[in-house]
Amino acid sequence: MITVDNLLFVLTLVAALGCGLMAGLFFAFSVSVMPALGRLPAAQGMAAMQTINAAILNPLFLPTFLGTAAACLGVIIFSFLRWHEPGAAYLQAGGALYLAGGLLVTIIFNVPKNEALAAVAPAAPDSARLWAGYLASWTAWNHFRAAASLAATASLTLGLCY
Repeated sequence: MITVDNLLFVLTLVAALGCGLMAGLFFAFSVSVMPALGRLPAAQGMAAMQTINAAILNPLFLPTFLGTAAACLGVIIFSFLRWHEPGAAYLQAGGALYLAGGLLVTIIFNVPKNEALAAVAPAAPDSARLWAGYLASWTAWNHFRAAASLAATASLTLGLCY
């Protein structure tokens, strides 16, 4: 029989695993992909990032990214019903960390930068300046997404321990 406790456990486990996957993806970009692209000539780095941005919108990434957000929202809602129980605050914090630091930062900062990058031809006269600004700003927000997603993973995991 499915109970609210069982559903909360499954949602929390799915959310924690999804946050961990996203933290790993963001971390990998921060420590390897973006530095590697930054070492290329601007036109090549831009073209490579434009290709990556198009390729990442796929049937594996989107359900993981958005499904994790949905699971986090479910965890927040169900943990409000169990607010008096130990670990509820960890569940609330974990869900909020991913929704704010993973999802919203992506929507507000990284996606608009990706869209602006997509609109510029890598060989355009001003592309090197745009690329330098993109690299610095996008990567800084990506560091934030990685840290927030990792913190969400830790918080959700602590919530599971109770």
